[in-house]
Amino acid sequence: MSDLDPYEIKIIRELQRDASLTTAQIAERVGLSSSPCWRRIDRLEREGYIRGRVAVIDRRKVGLNAHVFAQVKLNAHGRANLDEFSKAIRAFPEVLDAYVLMGTMDFMLRIVAKDIDAYERFFFESLSKLPGVQEINSTVALSEIKSTNELPIV
Repeated sequence: MSDLDPYEIKIIRELQRDASLTTAQIAERVGLSSSPCWRRIDRLEREGYIRGRVAVIDRRKVGLNAHVFAQVKLNAHGRANLDEFSKAIRAFPEVLDAYVLMGTMDFMLRIVAKDIDAYERFFFESLSKLPGVQEINSTVALSEIKSTNELPIV
Protein backbone atom coordinates (compact mmCIF):
# COMPACT_ATOMS: atom_id res chain seq x y z
CA MET A 1 0.00 0.00 0.00
CA SER A 2 2.94 2.35 0.64
CA ASP A 3 3.71 2.25 -3.11
CA LEU A 4 0.44 4.02 -3.86
CA ASP A 5 0.21 7.79 -4.02
CA PRO A 6 -2.94 9.61 -2.87
CA TYR A 7 -4.24 9.86 -6.45
CA GLU A 8 -3.85 6.12 -6.99
CA ILE A 9 -5.72 5.41 -3.77
CA LYS A 10 -8.55 7.66 -4.99
CA ILE A 11 -8.50 5.96 -8.39
CA ILE A 12 -8.81 2.53 -6.78
CA ARG A 13 -11.72 3.75 -4.62
CA GLU A 14 -13.54 5.10 -7.68
CA LEU A 15 -12.99 1.93 -9.72
CA GLN A 16 -14.21 -0.24 -6.84
CA ARG A 17 -17.42 1.75 -6.75
CA ASP A 18 -17.96 1.79 -10.51
CA ALA A 19 -15.55 0.07 -12.91
CA SER A 20 -17.52 1.33 -15.90
CA LEU A 21 -16.29 4.91 -15.41
CA THR A 22 -14.21 6.31 -18.24
CA THR A 23 -10.69 7.54 -17.60
CA ALA A 24 -11.94 11.11 -18.05
CA GLN A 25 -14.66 10.60 -15.43
CA ILE A 26 -12.19 9.08 -12.97
CA ALA A 27 -9.69 11.87 -13.64
CA GLU A 28 -12.32 14.50 -12.90
CA ARG A 29 -13.35 12.77 -9.65
CA VAL A 30 -9.79 12.41 -8.34
CA GLY A 31 -8.50 15.80 -9.48
CA LEU A 32 -6.19 14.83 -12.35
CA SER A 33 -6.17 15.38 -16.08
CA SER A 34 -6.88 12.34 -18.27
CA SER A 35 -3.30 11.48 -19.32
CA PRO A 36 -1.76 11.19 -15.83
CA CYS A 37 -4.87 9.38 -14.65
CA TRP A 38 -4.62 6.88 -17.52
CA ARG A 39 -0.90 6.29 -16.73
CA ARG A 40 -1.72 5.59 -13.09
CA ILE A 41 -4.54 3.19 -14.01
CA ASP A 42 -2.24 1.45 -16.48
CA ARG A 43 0.45 1.04 -13.78
CA LEU A 44 -2.11 -0.26 -11.27
CA GLU A 45 -3.24 -2.87 -13.80
CA ARG A 46 0.29 -3.87 -14.90
CA GLU A 47 1.46 -4.25 -11.30
CA GLY A 48 -1.57 -6.32 -10.28
CA TYR A 49 -3.28 -3.86 -7.94
CA ILE A 50 -6.26 -4.01 -10.30
CA ARG A 51 -6.79 -7.66 -11.21
CA GLY A 52 -9.78 -7.09 -13.46
CA ARG A 53 -12.98 -5.16 -14.01
CA VAL A 54 -16.29 -6.99 -13.85
CA ALA A 55 -20.04 -6.47 -13.65
CA VAL A 56 -21.53 -7.60 -10.35
CA ILE A 57 -24.55 -9.76 -11.14
CA ASP A 58 -27.50 -10.33 -8.81
CA ARG A 59 -27.39 -14.12 -8.38
CA ARG A 60 -31.12 -14.39 -7.63
CA LYS A 61 -32.10 -12.56 -10.83
CA VAL A 62 -30.21 -15.20 -12.84
CA GLY A 63 -31.85 -18.06 -10.95
CA LEU A 64 -29.14 -18.92 -8.40
CA ASN A 65 -31.27 -18.90 -5.26
CA ALA A 66 -29.22 -21.19 -3.02
CA HIS A 67 -26.19 -19.65 -1.33
CA VAL A 68 -24.18 -22.19 0.67
CA PHE A 69 -21.00 -22.09 2.70
CA ALA A 70 -19.25 -25.46 2.91
CA GLN A 71 -16.38 -26.29 5.22
CA VAL A 72 -14.33 -29.21 3.94
CA LYS A 73 -11.99 -31.39 5.94
CA LEU A 74 -9.53 -33.61 4.11
CA ASN A 75 -8.10 -36.86 5.40
CA ALA A 76 -4.33 -37.19 5.89
CA HIS A 77 -3.86 -38.36 2.30
CA GLY A 78 -5.95 -35.44 1.04
CA ARG A 79 -3.91 -32.90 3.02
CA ALA A 80 -0.79 -34.20 1.35
CA ASN A 81 -2.41 -33.33 -1.99
CA LEU A 82 -3.83 -29.86 -1.33
CA ASP A 83 -2.87 -28.79 -4.85
CA GLU A 84 -4.94 -31.60 -6.38
CA PHE A 85 -7.99 -30.66 -4.32
CA SER A 86 -7.49 -26.96 -5.09
CA LYS A 87 -7.30 -27.64 -8.82
CA ALA A 88 -10.51 -29.69 -8.70
CA ILE A 89 -12.36 -26.95 -6.79
CA ARG A 90 -11.30 -24.31 -9.32
CA ALA A 91 -13.03 -26.33 -12.06
CA PHE A 92 -16.48 -26.12 -10.43
CA PRO A 93 -18.40 -23.03 -11.61
CA GLU A 94 -20.71 -23.38 -8.59
CA VAL A 95 -17.79 -22.56 -6.27
CA LEU A 96 -17.39 -18.78 -6.23
CA ASP A 97 -14.73 -18.54 -3.50
CA ALA A 98 -12.42 -21.07 -1.90
CA TYR A 99 -10.11 -20.48 1.04
CA VAL A 100 -7.55 -22.66 2.78
CA LEU A 101 -8.21 -22.50 6.51
CA MET A 102 -6.15 -22.86 9.63
CA GLY A 103 -8.04 -24.85 12.25
CA THR A 104 -10.19 -27.96 12.36
CA MET A 105 -11.38 -27.63 8.75
CA ASP A 106 -9.13 -27.31 5.70
CA PHE A 107 -11.25 -25.30 3.24
CA MET A 108 -14.15 -22.84 3.22
CA LEU A 109 -16.14 -22.72 0.00
CA ARG A 110 -18.83 -20.26 -1.07
CA ILE A 111 -21.18 -22.00 -3.43
CA VAL A 112 -24.25 -20.99 -5.44
CA ALA A 113 -26.86 -23.23 -7.01
CA LYS A 114 -30.31 -22.94 -8.57
CA ASP A 115 -31.91 -24.28 -5.39
CA ILE A 116 -31.24 -26.69 -2.51
CA ASP A 117 -31.98 -29.69 -4.73
CA ALA A 118 -29.31 -28.52 -7.19
CA TYR A 119 -26.87 -28.02 -4.30
CA GLU A 120 -27.66 -31.53 -3.05
CA ARG A 121 -26.82 -32.96 -6.50
CA PHE A 122 -23.58 -30.95 -6.61
CA PHE A 123 -22.76 -32.13 -3.07
CA PHE A 124 -23.30 -35.84 -3.77
CA GLU A 125 -22.21 -36.04 -7.42
CA SER A 126 -19.18 -33.73 -7.33
CA LEU A 127 -17.95 -32.25 -4.07
CA SER A 128 -18.15 -35.33 -1.84
CA LYS A 129 -16.52 -37.51 -4.54
CA LEU A 130 -13.28 -35.51 -4.61
CA PRO A 131 -10.30 -37.59 -3.47
CA GLY A 132 -9.27 -37.02 0.12
CA VAL A 133 -12.55 -35.51 1.33
CA GLN A 134 -13.26 -36.71 4.86
CA GLU A 135 -16.02 -34.36 5.99
CA ILE A 136 -18.18 -31.55 4.59
CA ASN A 137 -20.26 -29.21 6.76
CA SER A 138 -22.72 -27.16 4.71
CA THR A 139 -24.45 -24.03 5.97
CA VAL A 140 -27.24 -22.47 3.92
CA ALA A 141 -27.43 -18.67 3.98
CA LEU A 142 -31.01 -17.52 4.55
CA SER A 143 -30.52 -13.87 3.66
CA GLU A 144 -27.74 -11.53 2.67
CA ILE A 145 -27.05 -8.67 5.07
CA LYS A 146 -23.99 -7.22 3.34
CA SER A 147 -22.11 -8.11 0.20
CA THR A 148 -19.35 -5.99 -1.26
CA ASN A 149 -16.21 -6.28 -3.31
CA GLU A 150 -15.05 -2.84 -2.17
CA LEU A 151 -11.91 -3.06 -0.04
CA PRO A 152 -11.62 -0.51 2.82
CA ILE A 153 -8.64 1.35 1.39
CA VAL A 154 -7.73 4.40 3.43
